[in-house]
Amino acid sequence: MTGAHPNKASIKKAATRLVRDLPESASWDDLMYEILVRQKIEAGLANIRDGRQHSHQTVREEFGLA
Repeated sequence: MTGAHPNKASIKKAATRLVRDLPESASWDDLMYEILVRQKIEAGLANIRDGRQHSHQTVREEFGLA
């Protein structure tokens, strides 16, 4: 991931909070899903901050769907 990286302490805090907020019945798959979603959101926000986003219209035009 590029852009502004959270420091290791904030990642550890976020991971701890994520685990704490899972239901008692959560599986390893549930945990991995939550980590993946969080990672994708962080990457998307970094892309926006760094100017690497495209509008829906631009993507549609690029693929000939306009």
